[in-house]
Amino acid sequence: RPEMRARITNVPRYLVTPETAQHRIFVWLQLPTLPDKNLIVIPRADDTTFGILQSSIHEVWSLRKGSDLQDRPRYTHTSVFATFAFPEGLTPDLPATSYADQPHAQAIAVAAARLNELRENWLNPADLVVRMPEVVAGYPDRILPKDDDAAKELKKRTLTNLYNARPQWLVNAHKVLDAAVA
Repeated sequence: RPEMRARITNVPRYLVTPETAQHRIFVWLQLPTLPDKNLIVIPRADDTTFGILQSSIHEVWSLRKGSDLQDRPRYTHTSVFATFAFPEGLTPDLPATSYADQPHAQAIAVAAARLNELRENWLNPADLVVRMPEVVAGYPDRILPKDDDAAKELKKRTLTNLYNARPQWLVNAHKVLDAAVA
């Protein structure tokens, strides 16, 4: 889709969520990684938007407004994202710079960045991975397992497994985010 590619070219990172998934999880991607047709792309780079979309408020909305594919919720741009009541002054039609100094937006951004940091640290903990510069300029560093035991452990560390287990630190981070969004 040329329009989508043009939009993500203008941001340093962008949000994606699977169209159909057990859990409604948003993650950051950046060029040169291109999403496939199974990902919903949100061409925003700010933590405030990430926090609003990752909140339980938006999750409940997406479950009510989206459809289902067998036993998995389906997220659609037209029925979920386009109809969601974003907090006043924090809507996706506004540039993030227009609300960057607002305390409400800052609280959401801090909570969202912390949630993302915790998830990333769980997915790729420093004691299990080594980061190697990519040989091709412009690509992110490679994240490689330190050894065979680390590789086995890392295979179990997926966002689906994390959200199925819902450790208390994840629950707490989502509570802080939800409070900031509310």
